[in-house]
Parts: sequence; structure tokens; C-alpha cells
Amino acid sequence: MPDFINNNGFLIVSMIFGAILGLSVYLPLMAGQLSLATPGFYALGGYIAAILSTEVFDFSGSSFPLPLLLLEMLLAALVSAVLAIALGIPVLRLRGIYLAIATIAFVEILRVFALNLEITGGAVGIFAIPQPFSSPIEYLWIAAPLLILSMFFLYRLERIRVGRALNAIREDELAADAMGINPTYYKVLSFTLGAVLAGLVGAVSAHFLNTWNARQGTFDASIIYLAFVLIGGSRTFVGPVLGGMVLTALPEALRAAAGTSGLPLWLAQFLRDGRLIIFGLLIVIGSVFYPQGIITPDLLKRFKPLKRQKQ
Repeated sequence: MPDFINNNGFLIVSMIFGAILGLSVYLPLMAGQLSLATPGFYALGGYIAAILSTEVFDFSGSSFPLPLLLLEMLLAALVSAVLAIALGIPVLRLRGIYLAIATIAFVEILRVFALNLEITGGAVGIFAIPQPFSSPIEYLWIAAPLLILSMFFLYRLERIRVGRALNAIREDELAADAMGINPTYYKVLSFTLGAVLAGLVGAVSAHFLNTWNARQGTFDASIIYLAFVLIGGSRTFVGPVLGGMVLTALPEALRAAAGTSGLPLWLAQFLRDGRLIIFGLLIVIGSVFYPQGIITPDLLKRFKPLKRQKQ
């Protein structure tokens, strides 16, 4: 088992990052908002960490100091929150497909800026980003606590007044407004929390990947992160966690299947390069047969121990 973990450290950490990014998409969905802005904030957090670690911070030693990484994560979270509030107040007045289009435009605007600014390295990006750990599996010391804290936060959020307000807005915004709930406030809040999560993951991922460029925040990534939630489940935070982990590991499984001898050449190439097509098919099939995703609140209730009936 230790050898398996060490040999697959990069994939394991990537699966955890995928789960957190799934939660980033799930948070706006708690208020019924289909936001595809997660790749934009993810790329923004990565650029903040990459620029600070290569251009601003002066450190000695072979590894990047962990306190500076935590500082980068904090700055990425703050910048993402401020930008999310500035963007969310006007944009979240839109609904449905119009909101999705607006957030896609936001992602593309950030991508164009990244491609044309000198500080971001243009189309080439930023390379040789210093790393705080010597092996990929050691990033679990950052990734695992971040996922656990995010899940605990969502667990508590769904059970307090804020979570009930978000659920009411998702079910019927007009009725929620009539009951005294401010839809705009809660929409911006959930959108901002999702942006903060994406920014945090981006800051760590920049060091984890050792390079950062505009390909990290694209429309393709929006579809992938959305698939995490739609396939895993959009009614409980457990769904995006499971969906993010499984669908992050899926491309590696497809590459392994493509390398299997005996497969036709066209099938092996499709398994290796057709990730987005397969994700699209999964979204369509999942929407038809599992409209609420694989993990639903009713499914989770079945695993809870039955309470003893009072005699």
C-alpha cells in the first residue's frame, strides 16, 4: 500500500484538488446559480502564487517555505473574494443560461489578459515555480486538510440558517424573497465562497504543477468541473467530492485502457484523447437517468443508523 500511494501521489493529490473544485461549483448551485467561473478564480489564484514566488518573495534554500505558501493562499483567497463580490453583484441578477454565459465570458476575459500580459508570461506562462515539497505525495499535508475543512464547512453550512436560506432560494426565489430572505445577498455570498475555494486550490496547484499558464483557466475546464457536480450529485456536498475524485482519475484510467494491447487503434486514440467527449456523454446520460446525480440526500439517509423506536 505505501508503494502504491508513493507511485500514484500525483494522481491522489489531483483527485483531492478535483474534489475541492467540485465544491467550488457546488456552492453557487446551493442558491440555484449555474456559475462556470471556477476556472477563472482557479487560474487567478495560481497566477498570484506563481508571480509572488518567482518575482516578489526572496527566500533561501532548495524548497519554498511553507509559511510563504500559506500567505499566498491567503492573498489568493482575498483577491478572489473581492473580485467575486465585484463581479457577483451585477452578474448574479441574471438567471439560468444567461448567468452561465456571463461567467464563461469572465473566464475568457481573464484568459485573454493572461495571454497578453508580460507579468503572467504571456502564452508561454510561468515556469520553474519553486516547490515546498520534494515529492507529489507530500502535498497531501496541504490538500487533505483543505478538503476536510471544506467538507466540514459545507456540512455545517447546510444545517444552519444560511444553508436553509440558500436552499429556499434554489427551490423558489420569489417565495424566498416574500419570506424576507435577500436573494442577492445569499447569491453573492455563495458565489464568493466558491471563488475563495477555487483561488485556494489554484495557489497550491501552481507549486504542485511547477508551471502555470492560461490553459489552466479555459471553457473546457468549466465543463469538466461542472461534470464533477452533475455526475456526483448537486443536492449534497458529498456528490461533488465523489464526482471530482472519480472524474479526475477517469482520464488516467482511460489512458491505461488505451495502452492495453488488442484494442483497435481508433478506440485506443479515442480513449486517450476524447476526454471532453466522454465527459459530455456522461453529463447527458447522468442528466437523463440521474437528474440529481449519483449521490442524493435520500441515498445518504439509508446509510445512517436507524434510530430505535420508543416503546
